[in-house]
Amino acid sequence: MRTTVELPPELLRAAKADAAARGETLKEFLTRAVAHELEEAATTPPRRGKVQLPLVSSESPGRVDLSNAEIEAIFAAEDAERANNI
Repeated sequence: MRTTVELPPELLRAAKADAAARGETLKEFLTRAVAHELEEAATTPPRRGKVQLPLVSSESPGRVDLSNAEIEAIFAAEDAERANNI
């Protein structure tokens, strides 16, 4: 089946180079990579742990005290970063 996949240029270059180094076509490389991911997903049990929000990195692990304004600023920065990467 034929499909179109858009990849970042640097990822496509790396995939082409890796495929060539292995002596396979890009189609063979991508087919193998997708099959590997699907097999891994099928054998990996789903994570069932609870996530505590907000997920904010801390220099000292444990409790992080943030105000609503600080949380909103973190979300705004993440949104801006995502917008710049699109």
